[in-house]
Amino acid sequence: MTWAKYYRGDGDRRPQKLPPSPPWRTFPRRSLHLEFQPPPGLVEAVNAALLLRRPLLVSGPAGSGKSTVVDQVAHELDLGPVLRWHITSRSTLRDALYRYDALGRVHAQNLRAAGGGHGDDKITDYLRLGPLGTALLPSDRPRALLIDEIDKSDLDLPSDLLDVLERGEFEIPELARHAEAEVQVRHWDSAVTSPVVSGRVACTEFPFIVLTSNDERDFPPAFLRRCIRFEMPRPTADDLRRIVAAHLGTSSDEVTELVETFAARLERGDVLAVDQLLNIIHLVTGPVGADRARLEPLLLRQLTHG
Repeated sequence: MTWAKYYRGDGDRRPQKLPPSPPWRTFPRRSLHLEFQPPPGLVEAVNAALLLRRPLLVSGPAGSGKSTVVDQVAHELDLGPVLRWHITSRSTLRDALYRYDALGRVHAQNLRAAGGGHGDDKITDYLRLGPLGTALLPSDRPRALLIDEIDKSDLDLPSDLLDVLERGEFEIPELARHAEAEVQVRHWDSAVTSPVVSGRVACTEFPFIVLTSNDERDFPPAFLRRCIRFEMPRPTADDLRRIVAAHLGTSSDEVTELVETFAARLERGDVLAVDQLLNIIHLVTGPVGADRARLEPLLLRQLTHG
């Protein structure tokens, strides 16, 4: 099997079965809790966050394994499936707490009125808890929640989170004024429902929350003091060897040379992600037999223009 067996750029049709994907690119996506290698100090930071019932803010460059921390903790402590809230500039606290499709409900009401039907107008058909709202439901064990790339948010979002993270509760106004005192509301990650009484959701076990940041902005002191903070260190050559062995289980002179070259570039200040190293090792040492000289400039490019 050779690299040239696949796309050749000549326009000829040659149906081919691709070789197995890299372990970190299998679908449906799987947890990488077994492969993750926590850097020094991370175990202490995680345990501090767990015992103090505080969110853990993990910062560092892209591709440093920040978002995998929560998978490993959830697996080791048997906290169930990880809830995930990926932040964009349009993310709001309300969306993380609950989603209410008011327009959809009005549209359904109008259709029923036009058809002369009566039917049930259940608010629960248009209401669903968000990832943070689901994490704050009363439970015997904490849920695990990833708030990914918090530094991508609108400037006000970290401050908006303060009260919810401090009190561990929130109100759903649409249910607070609802005729029924107790309403069953769907979870974010399943069709399971939980009762919400008088529109209030209050945790009994504070969730294990990991917030990740690529260090693209600063946060207010009031937000930072409510978090346990950990900065992912720059990996050494030894760290990289352990990561490569955990993901690929491979070792050779060429792998050693790639690892040492990669570590030296990190030491010089080049902005690179560990998965770039895994990518080239997988292609060069795997069954496709890719040419390192051709791929290295392509796969090991800096992530910034600096």
